[in-house]
Amino acid sequence: METIRLDDFLDGGIIRENSFREQVNKMDFDRFQDQKVIIKGCAGVTVPTWAYLILTAQLAQVADKIYYGEPRYAVKIFNKDK
Repeated sequence: METIRLDDFLDGGIIRENSFREQVNKMDFDRFQDQKVIIKGCAGVTVPTWAYLILTAQLAQVADKIYYGEPRYAVKIFNKDK
């Protein structure tokens, strides 16, 4: 399972929309092709809902399944129809 950590997107200790979008636009989403992907939030900062939505929209084009949370307690939010 591939992992995307939202704390990798912090800018000055928070998630800022402009820098977040820039980083997402630079990501190579092809590496998630037909993979199970988990999006892990930050324990120390509040993650805006739009951050999850932006990542999910991009991942849904390539990933097989998308989860939120910790691997042990992951919540499935997307499953590609085959």
